[in-house]
Amino acid sequence: MTVVTGAAGMLGSHLVARLLADGHRVVGVDLRPAAGRAGYRHLVGDVRDPAALRRATRGADAVVHCAAALPSYPADQIRSIIVDGSRAVLAAAREAGVERLVHISSTAVYGLPKVVPTTEDHPYEPVDTYSTAKADAERLAVGYRDQGMLVPVLRPKTFLGPGRMGLFAMLFEWAEEGRNFPVLGRGDVRIQMLHLDDLVDAVVTVMHAPAGTANDTYNLGAVEFGTLREDFQAVLDAAGHGRRVVGLPARPALTALRLLERARLSPVYGRLLHKLMADSYVSTDKARDRLGFTPRYSNRDAILHTYHWWRLQRGRHQTVAGGHRIDAGGHRIDAGGHQTDAGGRTSRDPWKQGALAAAKVFF
Repeated sequence: MTVVTGAAGMLGSHLVARLLADGHRVVGVDLRPAAGRAGYRHLVGDVRDPAALRRATRGADAVVHCAAALPSYPADQIRSIIVDGSRAVLAAAREAGVERLVHISSTAVYGLPKVVPTTEDHPYEPVDTYSTAKADAERLAVGYRDQGMLVPVLRPKTFLGPGRMGLFAMLFEWAEEGRNFPVLGRGDVRIQMLHLDDLVDAVVTVMHAPAGTANDTYNLGAVEFGTLREDFQAVLDAAGHGRRVVGLPARPALTALRLLERARLSPVYGRLLHKLMADSYVSTDKARDRLGFTPRYSNRDAILHTYHWWRLQRGRHQTVAGGHRIDAGGHRIDAGGHQTDAGGRTSRDPWKQGALAAAKVFF
């Protein structure tokens, strides 16, 4: 039996579906409800709750810890969910005698490295609350590994796929409306991403790899990736309006976005701003050489697959229990047509564009 935390989230839900298809029995844990199905039991609970985790891990062979906070969460929640949640999950897994725990970390633990491609031996250099929390949670996981527990750690780049919204929903919306799309500077930085299906494949790979191979830390990212301008232009081309990626003077635009962030008028957080100004990609040689894992999809594949999913879902509504609906952005809609869970609380939700929405008229 495999336990998946964050099972109602984007990664967790896709992983649950894959494990069930592969014949696993799965228990999911999430604050949000999810429908049960053959071979699947869903527990509504908090990953910081030891009692809930004891119920979930009883009799489990493996745990995949996907639950996390987003960088847009308040600082205290980021710290609590990522660090305290990881601490509780690791402790519960050890108490239950779980054979293997896959910890989903992030390349954010490197901060803003100046050395690319960045390898796994690069030191932790977090630069904000989120990257600090991810680094501290990973330290906990590695600590349990050092004490004899089998704990594979995966560090994915930003991953995309059906269901992913966040900042990308802004790109998709502007493309669909026939607008140009701005980038900082010339947009010639190389930003590596990862297809959701490749991340799920990597999780399954380390779940079944020999212990000596699995019990390590691995970067994950697309092998094929171009510049930010090229990847964003692919979406504009697919929209079919003949629009282009437009470069903005980097320093003035960066200053303006920082001011908007401080005033809570823009969802673009500080580390992302800096990441968009320099090459950001990691070495995936270790995953290839030790795990035999190579991603199937390029950056362009990942972003276009996500866009095409978004396009198909746009405007569709699905009735759910309690007289609510779920719109294409993953929001719960009440009888009056109002969002009841707005705010970008998960990667399934589009970010509120704030002042950036008003800027559309210039593009």
